[in-house]
Amino acid sequence: MTTNVSEIRYSVPAISCGHCVNAISGEVRQVPGVREVAVDVDTKVVTVRGNGLDDAALRAAIDEAGYDVAG
Repeated sequence: MTTNVSEIRYSVPAISCGHCVNAISGEVRQVPGVREVAVDVDTKVVTVRGNGLDDAALRAAIDEAGYDVAG
């Protein structure tokens, strides 16, 4: 069985603490297809891995957590 796991990265300049990490991770994990979410406070990057990832849904989840994606 072959799985097509993809990865999308988002720059989120407002990430500054553990609360940010928890809020973003919690929302993004609810998006269908998401297998893994990594939020790096130092680089302010959210990395999402999964199958059939929907860019618009992921951006909306980050927005729902209260953060803006740069670019």
